[in-house]
Amino acid sequence: MSEPRQGPSRSGFEAEYPFESHRLDLDGVGYHYVDEGHGPVVLMVHGNPTWSFAWRGCIRGLSEDHRVIAVDHVGCGFSDKPAHYPYRLDQHANNLVTLIDRLELDHITLVGHDWGGAIGMTAATRRPEQFARFVLANTSAFRSKRLPMRIAALRIPFLGALCVRGLNLFSRAALKMALAHPRRLSTAARTAYLAPYDSWANRVAVHRFIQDIPLRAGHPSYQTLVETEQGLARFQDHPVLLAWGEQDWCFTLEFLAEFQRRFPAARTLRFPDAGHMVFEDAPDELLQGIAAFLADYPLQAD
Repeated sequence: MSEPRQGPSRSGFEAEYPFESHRLDLDGVGYHYVDEGHGPVVLMVHGNPTWSFAWRGCIRGLSEDHRVIAVDHVGCGFSDKPAHYPYRLDQHANNLVTLIDRLELDHITLVGHDWGGAIGMTAATRRPEQFARFVLANTSAFRSKRLPMRIAALRIPFLGALCVRGLNLFSRAALKMALAHPRRLSTAARTAYLAPYDSWANRVAVHRFIQDIPLRAGHPSYQTLVETEQGLARFQDHPVLLAWGEQDWCFTLEFLAEFQRRFPAARTLRFPDAGHMVFEDAPDELLQGIAAFLADYPLQAD
């Protein structure tokens, strides 16, 4: 199963991220997660280039009456960062499914952000009986040919590697461009977001996530995304909360509208003054919205 671990250094952000570390062994690769509280399971799945630190406010608030599990994808956060690894949507989803199986999780509420939404929903289509509710924030789980130029440029060979892995521009830029109010971000939070990605080697997954955006048929992750998209319909009768920072230039309001079309009964929580990293621009409002959603749609006893 897993064992509590101290994990890498938390110097500079210990108070912000006081949670005990756990690691799952995935064929020799360490998969880090936090596991706080007791009660119905809330499974939190981050995107790129963040990690489980992004959910710290929700972990604190929701773990009072829920079991909150927040993972770090392989290559991210406190998980191992192997140089040679299949950093693809399919593999990330399989890792999440393995965690669900080994921890014997059931009646799961998924909370997914950015690429974590696609990863989480892919896992849900592979274990549909285990998922009960969904919270999707500034994310996607369906095909789209829309890719902002500032991200598309980072997919250019050599230039992308230089910028993302060499200069760490993607992670640094996210702390400005993905926020509506970057100056509000504390020094501790800035330190935490950058801490796992402190070298060329440790930024391998950040780069591979950018390369793994499947825009066209023939991309290695395209068929996986097609299957995930096709599987969304089976969750139309499940409670769904769509939480959206309206100033997101990447996962724009077009993505929100598509989710609303696919989940017409979903509750929508819009944050006009928040950007992509809604958990930083509107942390209290997001937590309150998720807590209210969970209270309004209680899990039915078996």
